[in-house]
Amino acid sequence: MALRPAPPLLLGMVAVTLLESGFGSSSHSLKYFYTAMSDPSQGLPHFVALGYVDGQVFVHYDSSSRKMQPRVSWMEQAGKEDPQYWDMNTQRVRGTEEAFRAHLETLRRRYNQSEGLHTWQLMYGCELRGDGSKAGFWQFGYDGRTFLTFDKETLTWVATDPQAQVTQRKWDAIPGWNQRYKDYLEEECVEWLGKYLSYGRETLLRPETPVVMVSSRTEADDGMETHVCRVDVFYPKEIDASWRRDGEVWLQDTLRGSVAPNADGTFHYWLSVRIDPKERGRYRCHVEHDGLQEPVDVAVAVKVPESNLGLVIGCVVAVLLLVSVIAGILVFLKKRQDGYKAASSE
Repeated sequence: MALRPAPPLLLGMVAVTLLESGFGSSSHSLKYFYTAMSDPSQGLPHFVALGYVDGQVFVHYDSSSRKMQPRVSWMEQAGKEDPQYWDMNTQRVRGTEEAFRAHLETLRRRYNQSEGLHTWQLMYGCELRGDGSKAGFWQFGYDGRTFLTFDKETLTWVATDPQAQVTQRKWDAIPGWNQRYKDYLEEECVEWLGKYLSYGRETLLRPETPVVMVSSRTEADDGMETHVCRVDVFYPKEIDASWRRDGEVWLQDTLRGSVAPNADGTFHYWLSVRIDPKERGRYRCHVEHDGLQEPVDVAVAVKVPESNLGLVIGCVVAVLLLVSVIAGILVFLKKRQDGYKAASSE
């Protein structure tokens, strides 16, 4: 959602503010995803636009409601600062919706395709990294495949097939067109990212302490053990987690998942290692995160051998039964003694 260019001084202030906020090791991003469908299934809109700040949906538009609407409470601040914010951005996305419909028809004819379901998508956005550097991307896709990608360093569009080259030549030939795309990614987008982070500071600039747990299982065929380190409910997204043997990062026989979002806006992650059970004591799951005052090392739990597990359970049950029997005898003897005393007093 960009409305005007940002002066260089303001861009510097945005970067400095984020770096001095106590979360300098974290990056922040603003991204948009637009999708147009030529023949959607019943009940689905022809066009959908979603905006994300740090992976969280914060605005939404579709061809059914035809309104740009907030998806988080902190976006109410945008309307308070600028009463025209929602109407202005609604009109802008409506224009994009109409343009996308025309693009779909043009591409269908260019690819000599019949009518039916076809999709035209746009993904763009920017990122402000913890070290103050900036990144941005602009990419179009047709029917699930990359169509054009913007190279902001060379100020050119990169085409993936002959049909896309037709559009590439047209866009590259428009004077100043590609420079505007670069300016948006490096200036306007970063300015708006700073605004949205200030609106949602309580949720977007909060550290949530990760919960680290290690579970394990034994492979029946060779006796080796697989230990899984699960890191959950952490925020921000950036996290450094690794298996370590004797204090050194251990990559052999390790697998890693992807950092994925939870429903509450936090993230979760997992990594596993396969080891010889005789070397359990050498391994630790090491986690570093902004929500931790210092790194966390979780040891591999010592497993009770399965062959002895039944014996341990049996001993526990036997002890409990013995205690119950002794308690019952004591209660019986006490009642009998009380009854004897009562009879003697008569």
